[in-house]
Amino acid sequence: MSNSFFAYLNRMKYIDRWGLMHNTRTENDMEHSMQVVFLAHALAVIANRHFAAAVDEGKVALIAAYHDISEVLTGDLATPVKYDNPAIRDAFHAIEDVAAEKLLSEIPEDLREGFVPYVKPDTGTREYRIVKAADKLSAYIKCVEELKYGNAEFKSAKASIRKQLDEMALPELDVFLVEFADSFEKTLDELAGGV
Repeated sequence: MSNSFFAYLNRMKYIDRWGLMHNTRTENDMEHSMQVVFLAHALAVIANRHFAAAVDEGKVALIAAYHDISEVLTGDLATPVKYDNPAIRDAFHAIEDVAAEKLLSEIPEDLREGFVPYVKPDTGTREYRIVKAADKLSAYIKCVEELKYGNAEFKSAKASIRKQLDEMALPELDVFLVEFADSFEKTLDELAGGV
């Protein structure tokens, strides 16, 4: 029997993000997910080292890796549409749940439980909150990059997302923003020269 879970995941590279906005550089779900893995892991490490949080860093990274896989079946619905009103938001979350179940059904039953905690994580945990923060942080970095290259299309998105990040009340996120966020505005020469 052929199981299609990983073939579906491989298609994440075909799902473009920010579909309603002009982009200087297109970003797909696969590369976005990898960035979220890096960011979520960093937030987990900060939480543990600075705040004795006892967060499972590996679990955070795996939740981050799988956080957008349902989009291979649903596509990436633009944030202004997805969150325009509670009915649309709730309906889309229900669709994402169905998509996640469909993808899990593509894993052999004897292996499935090894994926469930990451594909359908407990939303009440700090690990999950860290991944949500990393996902939002990735969107913020995209806005910073687009603005750096002169694309004013992302100006209001940057301000809105930064406000959301500041309201998340995650101390590890606050540390990341102070320690690392400004470096995304630098050119390669500035990064290399320590400017």
